[in-house]
Amino acid sequence: MSEPHNNHESHKLIAHTNGRSLEEINGSVEVPVGKGFWRTLLAYSGPGALVAVGYMDPGNWSTSITGGQNFQYLLMSVILMSSLVAMLLQYMAAKLGIVTQMDLAQAIRARTSKKLGIVLWILTELAIMATDIAEVIGAAIALYLLFGIPLLYAVLITVFDVLLLLLLTKIGFRKIEALVVCLIFVILFVFIYQIALSNPSWGAVFEGLIPTKDTFADSPRIGGQTPLTGALGIIGATVMPHNLYLHSAVSQTRKIDHSDENHVAEAVRFSTWDSNIQLTMAFFVNALLLIMGVAVFKSGTVKDPSFFGLYEALSDPNTLSNGLLVSVAKSGILSTLFAVALLASGQNSTITGTLTGQVIMEGFIHMKLPTWLRRLVTRLISVIPVIICVMMTSKKGTLEEHEALNNLMNNSQVFLAFALPFSMIPLLMMTNSEAEMGHRFKNNGIVKFFGWMSVIALTYLNLSGLPSQMEAFFGDTPSQTELTTAHSIAYVLIVGVLLLLAWTIWDLYKGNKRIMEASQNTP
Repeated sequence: MSEPHNNHESHKLIAHTNGRSLEEINGSVEVPVGKGFWRTLLAYSGPGALVAVGYMDPGNWSTSITGGQNFQYLLMSVILMSSLVAMLLQYMAAKLGIVTQMDLAQAIRARTSKKLGIVLWILTELAIMATDIAEVIGAAIALYLLFGIPLLYAVLITVFDVLLLLLLTKIGFRKIEALVVCLIFVILFVFIYQIALSNPSWGAVFEGLIPTKDTFADSPRIGGQTPLTGALGIIGATVMPHNLYLHSAVSQTRKIDHSDENHVAEAVRFSTWDSNIQLTMAFFVNALLLIMGVAVFKSGTVKDPSFFGLYEALSDPNTLSNGLLVSVAKSGILSTLFAVALLASGQNSTITGTLTGQVIMEGFIHMKLPTWLRRLVTRLISVIPVIICVMMTSKKGTLEEHEALNNLMNNSQVFLAFALPFSMIPLLMMTNSEAEMGHRFKNNGIVKFFGWMSVIALTYLNLSGLPSQMEAFFGDTPSQTELTTAHSIAYVLIVGVLLLLAWTIWDLYKGNKRIMEASQNTP
């Protein structure tokens, strides 16, 4: 295990770095030693919240609500399984950061060639920008719904969230964690309130947590969706590559004595507790979104699953399931709370997206930018397609504009399917390795088994879903020629991903072998 050395020049705007992950906050939070469980857990709590945000961002909302509208509680088990896989992957990511003192990007780059490092950096940047597009759209729509700000101006306003980030960096990392937790509770409260009013069938909810043969069936087709495509949508929106990079970095913000193996073990243990607690909250948010699709609205009444359509549906008495909801909806509270939760979700994702961008740029290509500049560049690139989309459709009518934004958000997520295997497989390979992690901290047999099961299943599901995602680029009713083109592009991309994945695995295998040989030769 080798710790990267810091040699960047801090006075430059753009500097070379090979230092500690998120150097400004690395090891900045004191943790108690030998104190009680709850006091220690509180000190380690925070990084898990930053990670959990990615599991409840705006990209998750329509998939869960639409899944509930179309198939009732059938897909609840998919949300549960996705959350359990997320807990396993995030545990490995945090452990990698704490034990090796490198984030995932640094660890991959240290064991692969420079060319591959650049390719993986570009791929991961595209995935982050795709996620950022969903956040831009979610925040802009929330501003439009809450304050009536025209969409074009609302999109431009999202660029200035860099000022919020600058302020947060001045007040300290613990306060950033606290703000994120508060925003998560805002989202959770909104949906608990709406579900409580809807009085769902809790027996059916719990029954839906058990997967059946119908969960991944390719029939029936309702609203253009089958249970299989609905499940793929939920999985694709839940497990995202940037969360693994982020967690391996922010897990290092606690001040740990790495010369004491027991202290390292305690850090791994409490970071796992923190992560699992926060991801359980994310599970409840996603479950509540699906329940909302079933219980808040009458079955089949939500024809438009976009944020605009859901906002309108929450203020339309004809779509709501009972008299209590109708009476509350008439006051506008339900729709307003929905928009508030959407804004909170977008701002949370902005904070974590910026940190992740910094991690992968410094880790893969050893380039360091000031946080504000990094955020500004990424956000400006992300808003360009949104601005083009708004400008091209604004004159065609409100409905076309809304549909175009919803399609852009859904289509942008295609990059996540490309990038996910390139974070999951290296993470699993490195945490399985005794040369990387040491005998005490390498994955045990159970973690290895479920790790490979999860990684293979997620990679297969993401890649097998690519043809249908490509079809979406050609609209709701593609011609046969367009379908053939979409499938051809998808299969070429799948082959490209598999070849690049083989290159990555081979490089990592050679890198791990070098480390093993070096450790054996060290007296």
